[in-house]
Amino acid sequence: MKKINNRRYLNWLMLAPVLLVMLLASCKKMESNIEVVSNDKTKPGPITAVKVENLNGSARLTYTLPDTKNLLYVLAKYNINDTKSRETKASYYTDTIMVDGFAKAKEYTVTLYAVSRANIMSDPVTVKVNPTTPNYELINSNLVATADFGGANFFGFNHNKVPVAIHVITFNETTKVYDEQTPQYISGDTINVSALGFPATPKKFGVFTTDRFGNISDTVFTTLTPLYEIALDKTKFFTYHLASDSPIGYGWEFKYFFDGNKGDPGWHTLSNGLKIGTFGLGVTAKISRVRLYNRLPDIYGYQNSRQFTIWGATKDNPQDYGPWPATITPEGTVLGDWVNMGNFVFPNPPSGLPPGQANQADIAFAADGIDFKMPRVAPAVKYIRFQCTQTWAGLDYVNAKEITISGNPL
Repeated sequence: MKKINNRRYLNWLMLAPVLLVMLLASCKKMESNIEVVSNDKTKPGPITAVKVENLNGSARLTYTLPDTKNLLYVLAKYNINDTKSRETKASYYTDTIMVDGFAKAKEYTVTLYAVSRANIMSDPVTVKVNPTTPNYELINSNLVATADFGGANFFGFNHNKVPVAIHVITFNETTKVYDEQTPQYISGDTINVSALGFPATPKKFGVFTTDRFGNISDTVFTTLTPLYEIALDKTKFFTYHLASDSPIGYGWEFKYFFDGNKGDPGWHTLSNGLKIGTFGLGVTAKISRVRLYNRLPDIYGYQNSRQFTIWGATKDNPQDYGPWPATITPEGTVLGDWVNMGNFVFPNPPSGLPPGQANQADIAFAADGIDFKMPRVAPAVKYIRFQCTQTWAGLDYVNAKEITISGNPL
């Protein structure tokens, strides 16, 4: 039987009533003077002094709250188009409410209510709003379409950084209908979307934009001739060893990085600070994109590439450069015979999970390889240096399975 410390036990007995009183006092002190649910069925007064600030596809309303003790929130009801209505709420802590999702730049009626904690609504107050051009229309009408390697590119800006989806459609000459590409979801300030995989013959393209409220822009059509692009012949690639190239580990030679086999072995370096390898293309080519295959199953982890740089050289026998920087350099940087053609970042898991918690859908997405578009200003080259500037775990060695390079052999 466990022995009880009698003195300590008595001390706790003496303290218990004091602690109980303190706890009850603390609980009482923390009680809010605002009831969560109220039995007061009094109708709250209406909001007053409403001011309207019209914005892109939305409006900001400010007002004076009624002097109602059990006020809970302000409710706005309005139509965003001819068939769809919407409601938004703002708590009693603020004097501002946003009404958004309007489909067009025109006049709309918004009805405002003050709502009590007993769910009693005030008399309605109606105001007119005149939102300016909605973001989804503004974005789509200003997209610039240009021929891209193997397809078309649509470039523009999302100045207000609203979430939208860019939909590219292409005319199918066999079925005589437009096929839709996978929508690209954007929330940043730049739109840079391409539809690829087409021959260098005239092609009809269309683009439209949707927003989170279900609004759909008009489709803008164009006919473009894609720039010629093929996957470069890997049988012509060859290892071109330079002194600053990383030492190889476990027999996973650099040649396995471009052998056409996505299984084991791949390329694996040892710890030496730099994570870099060099190879020749066997041709001079204007490179359009590279596709990187990270090692399964931890595509988003450990020694797999998270950031990398593609360096290129046009000379027949490019020389090494030292000391070679271990960190990112700006695009266009020239080191001896080598030019930085582009810096790239492997995308995070599409699910939004942290990299270490990527789910099976995330892994399947990246297992098929991730395309990275080469800047159009990058020169045509004969040699490539692949430099990993950061692994997912920040390690000083790198592992990769395969790289595919596409472009126009000259």
